[in-house]
Amino acid sequence: MSSIITGEAVVLELRPASLAARALGLALDLLVYFVLLFFMMLLVTGLLPDLDDAAARAVMLSSVVLCLVVVPVAVETLSRGRSVGKFAAGLRIVRDDGGSIRFRHALIRGLIGFLEIFLTFGGLAVAVALFNDKSKRLGDIVAGTYSLRQRVQQEVKVFPFAPPYLQGWAALADIGRIPDGTARRANQFVQQAPRMAPASRINMALSLAAEMSAHVAPPPPPGTLPEDYLWAVLGERRDREFRRLTRAEERSRRVGERLGRVPFSG
Repeated sequence: MSSIITGEAVVLELRPASLAARALGLALDLLVYFVLLFFMMLLVTGLLPDLDDAAARAVMLSSVVLCLVVVPVAVETLSRGRSVGKFAAGLRIVRDDGGSIRFRHALIRGLIGFLEIFLTFGGLAVAVALFNDKSKRLGDIVAGTYSLRQRVQQEVKVFPFAPPYLQGWAALADIGRIPDGTARRANQFVQQAPRMAPASRINMALSLAAEMSAHVAPPPPPGTLPEDYLWAVLGERRDREFRRLTRAEERSRRVGERLGRVPFSG
């Protein structure tokens, strides 16, 4: 996984495609382009049956360039890095900074791709892709692009709640002064805790619980586990915010109804 820091200092986690995923997308693309080339050859043969050898070779070469270079470049340009094979494999070609590719990137990839994929039967592309962490082929290195996985498994959202032995304490605790940054870090920990190593999970829970306890009163009951403490505070904070928003919405609805009953003056 690679990280990109935006101008707003936000870290974006991007997943480069594996070599196997790229090979699958390429195989599907080649199938489509060779089928297109086959039908084009049939069409040319049917429309121009009396061509001499030189003209036939020129038409054949033009058809090959059209189907294997021009069409892929046009498709990637218009779709901003997608194609039939990449769509099926859940991939997209992007710039090294994560942005959409343009005609220049697609053209470089298409021209060099004709060399490394068709003239070397994919050997050069595979050899280059094996020696970089983003599975880039030579065309990607020159164009400054790589293949990005877009179809990734969606993570299950965790909704924290107060454990039974902390529900009474959480209902009476003063938790309205927790800074948003502290609450956000605690919520991120709750979402990622099942995937953390045990030692890191315990240390992070202790650190966040100590940071949050400076803004929560009274202290929790003796023997409270740090992670249970975070769950109780975050769950109660969410429930209180939901109730506050519900009451505000109800007041707005009632005011709207009263205003709707006020007679208009002529």
